[in-house]
Amino acid sequence: MVLEERTLKAFSKRHPDARGPLVAWIREINTARYTTPAQLKARHRSADFVGDKVIFNIGGNKYRLIVRIKYAKLDAQPPLSGIAFVLFVGTHEEYDRIVRRDAVIGSANLLKV
Repeated sequence: MVLEERTLKAFSKRHPDARGPLVAWIREINTARYTTPAQLKARHRSADFVGDKVIFNIGGNKYRLIVRIKYAKLDAQPPLSGIAFVLFVGTHEEYDRIVRRDAVIGSANLLKV
């Protein structure tokens, strides 16, 4: 399940070429049942893991998407699907500004949220 999907929809209105890749990402995440970071990485090889956040390249690396993942617990009763909470979506340039800002203030937790 993707939380804050409306953030992605609003972004795709401002950046229409991001719509297709974001819809595909939403569809894939909503149907996946990742229980570990390794499973997620096997499917999304370009994803980067920073602390408890995952950074996805969207639209051929034109856009960046940062989410916090709560992995599925399939052995729970009832089984619990995973959750992807959207923290940031932006152009690569906007992402780079955040990374530089965090480097200046000494933050190791990209986008403290």
